[in-house]
Amino acid sequence: MSRKTFYAYVLTYRGGEMEEPATHFAEAAFHDAQFPKQSTDYEEISSYIEMLSHDALNARTFDELWESYATKYV
Repeated sequence: MSRKTFYAYVLTYRGGEMEEPATHFAEAAFHDAQFPKQSTDYEEISSYIEMLSHDALNARTFDELWESYATKYV
């Protein structure tokens, strides 16, 4: 099974309806130069999001996206 980064997975949600939390998250991650783009580690990305405290990059949406990501790639 291929190991896609979480960031690459999240980008698949870009271009959707901005009312959708996953799309909003994906757009924010894309525009965040510091987002851990090469990571496949839950703790690393989760810690970054918690420290950032950004409305679009919120923990609830991250957890939902991570669950979907982990089902496919972890």
